[in-house]
Amino acid sequence: MQDVQIRPFRATDVPWLVEQHDRLYAQDEGFDPSFGTLVQDILNDFVASHDPTCERGWIAERNGKSLGSIFCVALDERTAKLRLFLLVPEARGQGLGKRMLDTCMGFARNAGFMEMRLWTHESHRAACALYRRNGWQLLDSKPVHSFGVDLVEQSWKIRL
Repeated sequence: MQDVQIRPFRATDVPWLVEQHDRLYAQDEGFDPSFGTLVQDILNDFVASHDPTCERGWIAERNGKSLGSIFCVALDERTAKLRLFLLVPEARGQGLGKRMLDTCMGFARNAGFMEMRLWTHESHRAACALYRRNGWQLLDSKPVHSFGVDLVEQSWKIRL
């Protein structure tokens, strides 16, 4: 995965990101189209109003082909939130997720955040294992019905 570049997110990445989230979550988790709508709304808000001094997104890319995304946004002046962390199946299990997580956390630390948080689902076992290996702590876990399916929602945090 050394031939993969992690570059800054551009507004032109929005259609690809929405399509990938919508397709992969429908295929892997059975999510309904409301998930793609949520991703579109998150990205529209980010493009319209993010503060580039403390909020940023990245796209993993090989030979011009997008492979994944990760975002850092401010929750408050001390806390950043990790969002829209995604790797396409062919890019998983090769260390790219760790590189992307390190990029995002390093940016948050350098931007002055003291802590990061994230929201995910228990079914994302590989991602949860990555968070745990990198010092994240599970804060809360609860059953929910979202995006047309029953899920176990999780909240995680790490001190930077």
